[in-house]
Amino acid sequence: MTISFLTAFWGETECPMSNLTPPPPHMFWFIPTHGDGSYLGSETRQRPPEFGYFREVATAVDRLGFEGVLLPTGQSCEDSWITAAGLATATERLRFLVALRPGVTTPVFAARQTAALDRLSDGRLLLNLVVGGHPGELAADGVFLGHDERYAQGAEFVAIWRALVRGETVNHEGRYYRVENGRLDFPVVQEHLPLYFGGSSDAGLDVAAEHVDLYLSWGEPPALLAEKIATARARAAARGRTLRFGIRLHFIVRETESEAWTAAERLISQVSDAQIANAQKRFKEEMDSVGQARMAALHDGRRDRLEVAPNLWAGVGLVRRGAGTALVGDPQTIAARIREYQAVGVDTFIGSGYPHLEEAYRVAELLFPALGIDGRRRGVRTQIVNEFAVGSHGPAANATIRAAE
Repeated sequence: MTISFLTAFWGETECPMSNLTPPPPHMFWFIPTHGDGSYLGSETRQRPPEFGYFREVATAVDRLGFEGVLLPTGQSCEDSWITAAGLATATERLRFLVALRPGVTTPVFAARQTAALDRLSDGRLLLNLVVGGHPGELAADGVFLGHDERYAQGAEFVAIWRALVRGETVNHEGRYYRVENGRLDFPVVQEHLPLYFGGSSDAGLDVAAEHVDLYLSWGEPPALLAEKIATARARAAARGRTLRFGIRLHFIVRETESEAWTAAERLISQVSDAQIANAQKRFKEEMDSVGQARMAALHDGRRDRLEVAPNLWAGVGLVRRGAGTALVGDPQTIAARIREYQAVGVDTFIGSGYPHLEEAYRVAELLFPALGIDGRRRGVRTQIVNEFAVGSHGPAANATIRAAE
């Protein structure tokens, strides 16, 4: 990899020619509002979707130094807006990425929700535009539009929503929405509310190019993702815009490679072949998501082809829709894989792991140092001598602490 190649992606100020190490990425985590557990495809050691557990995960990742969390949306999840409102009062720094749902709600009502949650969280709100990829689930919500029409509706939704949160009075008559004198009486906190979005189809890429700040993809191999990013970047440039890029995947990080791969195999050790066949059939027959099709094509439901790129493992996608790949390995190896994604333009990583509480600790304690991320809270350094710190008290111990800092 040449210096000019790295500079093209990271820029002279972020990746000076004297230092080829990219800046630390933005690291987010996931709130499992549909439930959690230690084994996929099994009720063994399953954790139900309870707010108390969501709060445990959120307060842990806030303390550990993750920048934000994604709250999923859909029929099988607790509502992301209400959950985020509860978690915002229990956290200090954490940002909350919640879903805007065109068709499920109106842009004016969504703008009011946006303003309320942005104020409640003191400016820690992020928005994720989700048009949906499961026609059956959308029909249950009263949405009966075809694939490309949903993206067209989403574009119209965002234009109205964005004008409202900017403080404008909106009069609009379009294909999907009519608004007369729409306005917000209570303003948002943030001057600009960042809008995230993921859509792998041509229609989705056009929405990204025109309307969003950060384009998300599920965890495809770097070469495939590079192609998608190049397309999105070119379409945005044609409109005089630039995009940031993020990736949504799982992490299985352990102190050694062998431990990590053992943990990956353990995660799917109770998944049956029948469960895999049934899940893959549902994904193909019930969903019209191009991104989901790209995920499934990586492994085609086969256990013998799950490492789809070095350290990129597709075992989660055998039974889980959406994000189906995980980076598996020791901290240094996973950090190297993350830098490969950074080299093609990704600056934000939205991670998860099973179970989410324990895996958040592993990522923060093992992987963050390898990425140059210091998520520690500043506080009083004690001089405790116990089974974790077997040093001594007094001036020598103080000197050791000062040297470490």
